[in-house]
Amino acid sequence: MPPIRVGYNPESGAYDPYNRESMAPEIGSSGNITEETINTTQEIPTPFVDLPIGATEDRVLGSIDFSATLKGGGKPVFLPGLLATANRGMLYIDEVNLLPAHLVDTLLDASASGVNTVQREGLTLVHPAKFIMIGTMNPEEGDLRPQLLDRFGLMCDVRAPRDANLRSQVVRQRMAFEQDSKMFLAQWKASETNLSERIQAARDRLPEIVVPEDFLLKISTICVEFRVASLRADITLYKTAVALAAWEGRTTVETEDIKRAARWVLAHRKHQNPFDAPPPPPPKNNSNNQEDDMMDQILNAPPSKSNEGNENYDQEHEQQIEDDPNSDPPEMNGNDEPQQSNGDDADESNTGADDQTMHTFTASKPQQIKKLQLKKQSIRGKAGSGKRNNLPNNTSKLGRYARSAQTDKPVDLALDATLRAAAVNGLDEKTGIPIIRPENWRKKVRHATTDTLILFVVDASGSMSARQRMETVKGAVLALLQDAYQQRDRVGVITFRGPKAEVLLEATTSVELAEKKLARLPTGGRTPLAHALVLTHERLQRILGQNPEQAILLIVLSDGKANVPLPEATSGDAWEQTEKAAAKLASLTTPTLFLDTDVGHVRVGKGKGLAELLQADYLVLEDLTTDSLVHTIRQVKSG
Repeated sequence: MPPIRVGYNPESGAYDPYNRESMAPEIGSSGNITEETINTTQEIPTPFVDLPIGATEDRVLGSIDFSATLKGGGKPVFLPGLLATANRGMLYIDEVNLLPAHLVDTLLDASASGVNTVQREGLTLVHPAKFIMIGTMNPEEGDLRPQLLDRFGLMCDVRAPRDANLRSQVVRQRMAFEQDSKMFLAQWKASETNLSERIQAARDRLPEIVVPEDFLLKISTICVEFRVASLRADITLYKTAVALAAWEGRTTVETEDIKRAARWVLAHRKHQNPFDAPPPPPPKNNSNNQEDDMMDQILNAPPSKSNEGNENYDQEHEQQIEDDPNSDPPEMNGNDEPQQSNGDDADESNTGADDQTMHTFTASKPQQIKKLQLKKQSIRGKAGSGKRNNLPNNTSKLGRYARSAQTDKPVDLALDATLRAAAVNGLDEKTGIPIIRPENWRKKVRHATTDTLILFVVDASGSMSARQRMETVKGAVLALLQDAYQQRDRVGVITFRGPKAEVLLEATTSVELAEKKLARLPTGGRTPLAHALVLTHERLQRILGQNPEQAILLIVLSDGKANVPLPEATSGDAWEQTEKAAAKLASLTTPTLFLDTDVGHVRVGKGKGLAELLQADYLVLEDLTTDSLVHTIRQVKSG
């Protein structure tokens, strides 16, 4: 990127901490000017700030400079954060989908307003925070919040090259950089300089770019036809097309600019909710053929007649969109043909005589389910709004500063409250520094939330292979997944059939991935219920060992008909082993919901007994969809 000029104080040798073009005065709520205006500037490289996932709110927003505040007699001195450093530059976030929720909220405010407003610890300050935000993520590790996703103007899918020659060239350059980075940089300096100059020339050319009037309508028509809800898409598509024209050295936007820009602007806006029905599949020969044809048809259409003077145009056009039944996203279709298992699934499933015939069923249409809440949480969290759980104040070290409390340890101190409590002690006669005693210490009480890990244990055995029953089970799981998506929970799936149980999906926030895994799940074979409970116990122990504060909800879908002993057991009764495994799993005191999938007029009743052993809430599968009342999961009591 081209360098920028920022304010510079020749007397102190200090650059403007907010990267402004001059060290302009900063005005707080009191109206006091904190800095004198200095017009001297210096050239610096464009700021590039790497925001780590583990960054604290104080580091991002800025906080009180404790040392300078104490030396100044207690008058708060602000220490700028990463948002100030990134002003007029770039803010890069790797694994942006894993960024804590409280930092996401901060970035939403700054990206929308272009300023960072700090109101904390008796200090009010506003500084510019205009930056280009770049995020990278692996979609399989979880989704990005829709509010933040829409803030990103452009998206591209980055994949490793399939050309072996190109891949070897990448490795060759990487090794050259590691062996002698200075020589490598010198080798590419001329190319980098030319690129920087071309960027600057394109920036200078931007005011001269002309956009034909009918292109505005075409841009909005594209967004409407691709069912994009946000108007940011229209604005970003316009700006990107202008930037492409400037980059190519032209002064007029062409249809090809809009077409190229649309691929990046619409990529992440066409299908945000994993529970919306996906668009019809494109032709197999060319995945982009259908969208390209639609784009060409819109862009090559003759200019429409001017709407000037037509007072009813907006009302008629709006009414046309509202009356068009195709303007709303289609509902999820539960009448699709069942998905047939492919050869790979068949090969994997034919592990025994019982598994020679496997079937894969689609899910029935998810109905309105009872929403899930955790009622009697242990120390691992308590019920809250938004996300299901709020972390206890005495254990949370992340989140926003909500209030202060007295403490006997000088850790994470609230400076404003500590100084107020120490005001009665006065100032030291020699140094003029406030006298702070241990009884004046006040710690920050933070508000933080944690997600709930919802672990599904799904029976996929032959006893569940009746077509209607398995479609109903998958539909219920999809409905529960939708509830998890709305609460931003993580989900994991364990399935059992044939000789053993297996982890179908590790814990992830990507409910779309969970839905795909479940859709391809074949059904058939015997019922290794004991192994499923043993595997579930092992997974929960591992999760709680890594994070004791993790809130967990276990949902078991089975008819309770166990007929396969544990793999390591040479002999033994399968149901007896299941009872022991259930009692051991219940000892973890994890909130559990048992959905009995046994249907018909005559029921064996194994599910009810297994739910009692698990100390779980018991529901018959049909009762899950009877109404939209809240279903409260009780905290299991040990002993």
